[in-house]
Amino acid sequence: MTKKIVALFGSNVIGGNTDKLLTEAIRGAEDAGCIVERLDIVSLDLSGCRQIYHCMEKEHCVILDEAEKYHTLLKEADGIIIATPVMTYGIPGQLKSFMDRCQPFYMAKYYRKHSFISDEHAKIRKTLFICISGMNTLEVFIGPVLTVKAFCQIIDTKYFDELLQNDMDNIKKIESKPEVMKAAYEKGRALGEAITKARG
Repeated sequence: MTKKIVALFGSNVIGGNTDKLLTEAIRGAEDAGCIVERLDIVSLDLSGCRQIYHCMEKEHCVILDEAEKYHTLLKEADGIIIATPVMTYGIPGQLKSFMDRCQPFYMAKYYRKHSFISDEHAKIRKTLFICISGMNTLEVFIGPVLTVKAFCQIIDTKYFDELLQNDMDNIKKIESKPEVMKAAYEKGRALGEAITKARG
């Protein structure tokens, strides 16, 4: 059975530090036997949530853009990898907007009491969170982690593991931290292996 992972890239810097860590995590997940589809969030044709509340009663968002396609990917996924830099003690706006557009998941689960994700599938689904920050403070990750954990609850996926690296203003290039690059690979592989095991 196909093991699917969706990787959400929240930076707009292709080839940058976040990209390099995500690439290693994807490589690890693929080595564990999973198929990974990467979404570069800044390139998606999506508008922000308008809080129309159409999705309180309907399964689909009323906004006619590409959101439904990505909702389908998220519904089918066995795993999620989210990779992003910190922005003003949170996550970049376009990634946050992507998460906000998943309001149909919220309404299905909490308002209509019928989640898009079956109980059986929810037991399999797992998320790896990768986040970097320029600042050398531990509290800089509080906001991003809380946001991602809330997102995981909404779309019924377990917050499985995290890789948080601060002080990037001084480190500059993530390649100078080979142990962090290795950790990204190993955490991606562990995610893939957990999904593969659960899928049998």
